[in-house]
Amino acid sequence: MEEINKENIIKQPVKEVVKLLSTDLNKGLAEVEAQNRLRKYGENVIEEKKENPLINLAKKFWNPGAWVLEAAAILSYVLGKYLDFYIIIALIVFNAILSFSEEQRANKALEMLKSRLQVTARVLRDGNWRNIPSRYLVPGDVVRIRLGDFVPADIKIVEGQLEVDQSALTGESLTVMKNKEDIVYSGSIVKKGEATGVVILTGKNTYFGKTAELVSIAKPRLRVQQVISKVVFWMMVIVLIILAISGIVIFLRHENFLTFLPLALVLIIGAIPIALPAMFTISLALGSEELSKSGVLVTRLDAIEGASTMNTLASDKTGTLTINKLSVHKIIPLEGDEKEVITYGALASREENQDPIDLAFISKAKEMNIDLKEWKVIDFKPFDPSSRRTESTVEKGGSTIRVSKGAIDTLSKLCGLKNIEEIYEKVHSEAKIGCRVLAVAKNDGEKWKLVGLVSLRDPPREDSAELVKELKDLGIKVIMLTGDAQPIAQEIAKEVGIGSNVVKVSEFKENPKMIDQIDGLAEVYPEDKYTVVKLLQQEGKVVGMTGDGVNDAPALRQADVGIAVSNATDVAKAAASVVLTSPGLRNIVDMIKIGRRIYERINIWILSRITRTFQNVVFIALALLILNKFAISTFGMVLLLFMFDFVTLTMSTDNVPWSRKPASWEILSLVKVSIILGVVMVAESFLVLYFLGQMPLKELQTSVFLYLLYSNIFNLLNIREKRNFWNSFPSKVMGLAIIADVIIAFIIASLGIPGLVPITPLVAGEILGFAALFNLILNNFVKLGAEKMLKVKW
Repeated sequence: MEEINKENIIKQPVKEVVKLLSTDLNKGLAEVEAQNRLRKYGENVIEEKKENPLINLAKKFWNPGAWVLEAAAILSYVLGKYLDFYIIIALIVFNAILSFSEEQRANKALEMLKSRLQVTARVLRDGNWRNIPSRYLVPGDVVRIRLGDFVPADIKIVEGQLEVDQSALTGESLTVMKNKEDIVYSGSIVKKGEATGVVILTGKNTYFGKTAELVSIAKPRLRVQQVISKVVFWMMVIVLIILAISGIVIFLRHENFLTFLPLALVLIIGAIPIALPAMFTISLALGSEELSKSGVLVTRLDAIEGASTMNTLASDKTGTLTINKLSVHKIIPLEGDEKEVITYGALASREENQDPIDLAFISKAKEMNIDLKEWKVIDFKPFDPSSRRTESTVEKGGSTIRVSKGAIDTLSKLCGLKNIEEIYEKVHSEAKIGCRVLAVAKNDGEKWKLVGLVSLRDPPREDSAELVKELKDLGIKVIMLTGDAQPIAQEIAKEVGIGSNVVKVSEFKENPKMIDQIDGLAEVYPEDKYTVVKLLQQEGKVVGMTGDGVNDAPALRQADVGIAVSNATDVAKAAASVVLTSPGLRNIVDMIKIGRRIYERINIWILSRITRTFQNVVFIALALLILNKFAISTFGMVLLLFMFDFVTLTMSTDNVPWSRKPASWEILSLVKVSIILGVVMVAESFLVLYFLGQMPLKELQTSVFLYLLYSNIFNLLNIREKRNFWNSFPSKVMGLAIIADVIIAFIIASLGIPGLVPITPLVAGEILGFAALFNLILNNFVKLGAEKMLKVKW
């Protein structure tokens, strides 16, 4: 067989396709030939690129925070401070392994999702029909597809007729008829009929595959890494400014420049937020565990952070805001009442056929408490494209009638009606909003009579309007995306409370800045959704995207928060960063609230870290320059870093409220507040240094270690609450960690350990008192004043 020309084979009639693919419609491919083609064209799957776990682990050692700490480790080694060197290396390794293990645990959940769907195909090979995994299909295979099947490849119909749901591919809410010579696309679902066809395209060459390739191009923004980089940047700005000033002073004093290196080492160690990546990871991992209990599976940890900052939600319509199931929208009686119209329409239906239109009539009959069992169906004629109607012969109480439902034109002619325009006028408003309108007729032995008209549509989910309202209350703009025409989109958007200003996607692509004035986009193709998400991001929006189909996958992948609903296709679930495991969209609100709570925890951690850095770095540098003393040893600084980070990691469990507005990483504002608090804390540190008097240097370094640790801990208790610090209490885990840290530090300082000489318990107690007084009382009012007088948000 020659190489397949994709465009050519799609356009060719069945006879030519069979010839091009060198296949036999009666026997199918020989198994040997099928195996040759499998080797040539590859398996009928969309391969995903998976990152090697070892490479992912290596990346934990290759980021701005790790670089600086690694430099500090090298400097420790050069200066001969081997204990400090080993402790710093241990911190780097611990943080990397912790972040890596949490991410791997979350990724396993996604792999479990992908393994749920195992599609098989009925294929003719060597003259025998057999079931094989669809991944082994090749171009030229003769296959049989029927009701309920998931179409496994792009197939040209040889014989038979199908009604398929391809909403997962195109976003169309209504089913589509496929006849001989038509192509049934991979990813469609057969709703009615049976057909034999020949496979023309597999894997990435299918319509399904083109969308999957778009998914591989989409790259979500790594916002968490950006935040970490910004924090490290400001830490290093503070350190470099202090080092520059210190270096100039040492140079002007003509002092030994080698004294500058130990100072640089202490300041670098004191500044690096080594626990920040771990704090992010643990907080997000705990958040994902909490969300899983309420039906939300997080497959990419940073999606929770995205949920906290999300200010725009682009929602697919079909299957997301709507139920993706036809139902009766309006009944228009002509000869008879509404009950008669639905009764006759339901009798002209068969539930076992699982036809969407038949099910809509039967469901409405049940809703209206119509007992269809009173009638006996003698004969049923299914839908025929040539007649465009269904028909039943039914009997009740000895009377036999014929009933039919179908196209308005067909039944109007059957009833002998000449002025069809009048009938169409009655359903003009229904057609305008995208409803499919059918006619219902009966024949009681004399002639056919048009009983009435019924409009069908895909209605909104029951919880959609409530969800939209809640999202708006949380400060999130909801935009509906749909492949439907503008009138249909406007009606649904208005009904669920999004708004009525729906424009065509082409208008938005020409002018993306109109985003704040519109409520939805109509006539959206799969590739448009991906483009729309990127345009929204370029306009500065943090974008969430909900969807369920293959057509949504690229946009789900590109979005800051891609949310696949519970009935989504596997491709949509794999592309998304969040998968809803229970029906409906209500859990999105829970995700946003939990995300914002996590944001508050991390925001407080960052504020605490910058404040601590300013206090420690400026105080230590000034103490050296003014008093010519190293107020704390390198080992003391490393131990301080380790012990305080032990407390800050427990902040991932802290009791903090969530904001009513989308979060925003205002790192500069945090720096401003930190500097205000930091200046006061430096002055307080010198007061404590004055109180300690002419203490021997080694004891002084232990005392300063203890004060800085206590000061950092109590400062954290102060800034975790935006009001007075006593308005709320930390979580039990955080509270116990603080108590443990305070006690352990007191014991270490009192008894001493290698690298820290002991001080008296009395001095340790006085240091504890000073730290509590300054940070919990005085600095509480400094914090409130900074927010009120300087209008600094944090």
